[in-house]
Amino acid sequence: MGLLETALLLLGLLVLMLGAGLWVALALTGAGWVAMSLVHPQPGLFLATAFWESSASWTLAALPMFIWMGEILFRTRLSNELFGGIAPWVRRLPGRLLHVNIFACGLFGCVSGSSAATCATVSKIALPELQKRGYDQRVAIGSLATAGTLGLLFPPSIIMVVYAVAAEVSIVRIFIAGFLPGFLVVALFSLYIMIWAKLTPGRQPPADPRMGFLAKLRESAQLIPCVLLILAVIGSMLFGIATATEAAACGVLGSLVLAAATGGLSWRSFIESLAGATRLSCMIMFIIAGAAFLTKAMALTGIPAALAEAVSAAGLGPYAIIAILALVYILLGTSLDGVSMIVLTTSVVVPMVQQAGFDLVWFGIFIILLVEIGQVTPPVGFNLFVMQSMTGREQTEIALAALPFFLMLLVAVVLITLFPAIVTFLPDLVLGR
Repeated sequence: MGLLETALLLLGLLVLMLGAGLWVALALTGAGWVAMSLVHPQPGLFLATAFWESSASWTLAALPMFIWMGEILFRTRLSNELFGGIAPWVRRLPGRLLHVNIFACGLFGCVSGSSAATCATVSKIALPELQKRGYDQRVAIGSLATAGTLGLLFPPSIIMVVYAVAAEVSIVRIFIAGFLPGFLVVALFSLYIMIWAKLTPGRQPPADPRMGFLAKLRESAQLIPCVLLILAVIGSMLFGIATATEAAACGVLGSLVLAAATGGLSWRSFIESLAGATRLSCMIMFIIAGAAFLTKAMALTGIPAALAEAVSAAGLGPYAIIAILALVYILLGTSLDGVSMIVLTTSVVVPMVQQAGFDLVWFGIFIILLVEIGQVTPPVGFNLFVMQSMTGREQTEIALAALPFFLMLLVAVVLITLFPAIVTFLPDLVLGR
């Protein structure tokens, strides 16, 4: 059987298993078993080593810690404090409190690392407040659905850890690389809100009374512990004081102290946060283990190398390759979650990207932006489901509300492709090339 026939067989088998509702990890393992059986008489030996190697990673130890940190803070009053602390500073911007959705999601994303958790937590407070004050619900819902994806782009993003492990790049480098693109997306979202507000002044409530600078500071004082925690976790990695795993452990300790100090920590919430982190960590690590086995099997079949050579021989330019990959990831985003998208494609795509001369850290941020787009793309956009449960509205209505912000994400993808230094400048400056 030729490589093309083998690749089509494995792809068809994988699609069939996923379509039948099999767990992603088991589908990846099954496809890997078939691929390995074609080149080796004892695929079980490789299965055991792949599972062990993928799980016994010190780098991967950061993953459950960062997830637990987010789970702890998810159960505190942080969302209330975010709204109250940010609102005074955006009152004079066109669109006023709608900007709170964007900035609050960006800030909560720095402690959560999860798109769905960010979207749900901020929406729980922001939607009732905005509705009570007479803000346009369509723009409020659309901004929350898409701004929730900032939980993927700002460190400590769970999906960044998954990509770093799968593509064998530095977690700290990709964490740092996410900052400027994250600020870019925040700026694009806010820019759209300001343009919309200028074009439709009649769809906004009257301006709130002016607030003095000292009054604003008093309102924002409640955010200081959370901001200090973020700076401590990220700063310890930036300055080489701690590895990603050590910083994650300190982040868990800090979040426990913060939750206890604000009255959000009880024995029940502690157990719930631990159970939630365990479930999510096990799911992700099981998927990574299945993907590791499939990656090993694919490498032995020679399919990734053959694809990389075929792309090189086809004479496609770098932008053509990126355009094709962007289309593929957007299509995958309609039916798969972000973690599955990354672990499913890394073994095939990374050799192609390296062959085309792209930086793997840049490509990681490129993929994460496309995963963000997938979070608000029907029919399996996770943030659409979150907003549906929060508002009771139809998924189609939420998707249409999110469409302008969806387009802003596409603009961000285009900008980092045309100007890759947006991604690579900061990690090169801080860590060197």
